[in-house]
Amino acid sequence: MLTNQKHLFRLPEDITYLNGSYMAPQLQSVEAVGIKHLQKKATPYLISESDFFSEKRILKERFAQLIEAPDPECIAIIPSVSYGIATVIKNISFAPGDEVVLLQEQFPSNYYAWKQLELEKGVVVKTVVAPALTVGRAERWNEAVLEAITPKTKVVAIPNVHWADGTFFNLKQIRKRCSEEGAYLIIDGTQSVGAMPFSVGEVQPDALICGGYKWLLGAYGLGLAYFGERFHHGNPLENNWMNHEGSENFSNLVNYNDTFKAKATRYDVGESSNFILTPMLSEAIKQLLEWTPQAIQEYCSSITREALEQLNTKDYFVEDPKFRAQHLFGVYPKDNHSIARIKACLTSKNIFVSYRGNAIRVSPNVYNSKEDIEKLISCFI
Repeated sequence: MLTNQKHLFRLPEDITYLNGSYMAPQLQSVEAVGIKHLQKKATPYLISESDFFSEKRILKERFAQLIEAPDPECIAIIPSVSYGIATVIKNISFAPGDEVVLLQEQFPSNYYAWKQLELEKGVVVKTVVAPALTVGRAERWNEAVLEAITPKTKVVAIPNVHWADGTFFNLKQIRKRCSEEGAYLIIDGTQSVGAMPFSVGEVQPDALICGGYKWLLGAYGLGLAYFGERFHHGNPLENNWMNHEGSENFSNLVNYNDTFKAKATRYDVGESSNFILTPMLSEAIKQLLEWTPQAIQEYCSSITREALEQLNTKDYFVEDPKFRAQHLFGVYPKDNHSIARIKACLTSKNIFVSYRGNAIRVSPNVYNSKEDIEKLISCFI
């Protein structure tokens, strides 16, 4: 079983960091790789033509392994979730009246572009509202998503777990409904992939888009996306030199080739070789593969289970652990508890969490301990 891994990070002893959903602390190994490659730019004569492709290939192979994708060529290197969503929208044909299913209060990068499409193309954005904070909330929310998918549905664009409170959505059931109606399933995996098992083979998303600086433990500014077969012959947002066939032959770049590379490689952002961020993200995923997302879930469950049981008996709502992530959960205070008081207590004890909507969002990882969670709970009861 996975044990506490705090020694691999640079987290001070007086800081209780329960905010991985905001931004992951950096592994010392990832920091070392970043420094090494930053210094390499001082000697550009040592950067070979093959270096423009080798680290990219390793990163894609590791991410494909992490999400159980069959082919690294189905992986694209992107700068952000919004870039991935824009790529998806560019490559789907929409007609007025087509419906796009979203969740209430899902992350803005998976919302604004769909709302803009509503103005431009006359599609209908259908938002599935969260049920009341009572037992069975997550089950009813999942049922509502399934009911929202109709013959008019063109796209379902949702996360695996809700970024505000960790509510889990059954993607296999949702995929089945999407397939029945011919709808695209677009997943924002930023708050789940890396800390929670995800299998492309089981879920079969049309696209899976992930920011890299949260649960993938990479640096800010680089992410990854899986694009399925329906996108393998699409048009990228950019015509950069590297996403065209034959780009490995530098001496022949003067002879233009209009043909895009196969599958998702055509969607790589310009300068995706990024000699600093690409190897850093690759190193981070290497560590995740050693730990495994399943072990991370089990570890987070082991350090939070008992404490969270106390909260549910003290006039707070926390979703049933069977229907939420173990690495990300929302604590909803009821009327007789003041968020301002709780926040002041957390701040005084150097406990870092986030506040999203009405939820106090707590997101532990392998650098946390039972003692950290007990310290957190002391501010609630």
